[in-house]
Amino acid sequence: MSIDPQRALLTTFNFRVALNRSGGGAGGGAGAGAGVGVSAGISLSASASASASASGGGLSAGAGASIGLSASAAIGASIGTGSSSGQLGDGGFQECTGLQIDMDVHEITEGGRNDGTVRLAGRGKYTNIVLKRGMLFPVGGTAVNEIWSWLQGILSGQRPVVRYDGVIQVLDAASGATTATWVFDRGLPAKVSGPTLNAKSGEIAIEELTIAHEGLRLRI
Repeated sequence: MSIDPQRALLTTFNFRVALNRSGGGAGGGAGAGAGVGVSAGISLSASASASASASGGGLSAGAGASIGLSASAAIGASIGTGSSSGQLGDGGFQECTGLQIDMDVHEITEGGRNDGTVRLAGRGKYTNIVLKRGMLFPVGGTAVNEIWSWLQGILSGQRPVVRYDGVIQVLDAASGATTATWVFDRGLPAKVSGPTLNAKSGEIAIEELTIAHEGLRLRI
């Protein structure tokens, strides 16, 4: 049985992220739809692959949790943090995870009803978004520290607190058309992790930025 081309999954795609400085206040998330390419933003792209196959009478999507994200090129990154240059620095991000929403479901037990419980919709919970990239560069001999400075500035009392609204776009690798867009609001640097240093392993030193935010939406 042939797969309907309208239902086939993308086998190759790119993704791009932009962080635009939030306008502040609880309503700052409205600026997240501003799109990529504003002056205070971080951009990255990478390629990933997934598989789709026909099984039995329908489509079996092999994407699931097995989708692998790997950087195809080093992309310039810039986040306005109040510096004169308005840039956080350049980096080739390799992975973006955390596009997830959970909802608290409240259960109510009714007296005399033993075949189940009533479930009511509760509050939404948003998973932190995690960005990873290589940290150490052989040319120039120095690491880029702007990600660390963002968090350290807030902890040292920098006010107002710098927040970012984010736009994550998934692009068709063949046509470049946007196939899906996630938007998150009022991001804060929840954690910055340095690499595990082992001179004998030969592995790339990876740093990790975890962003806590206040809302996530999918736009088609």
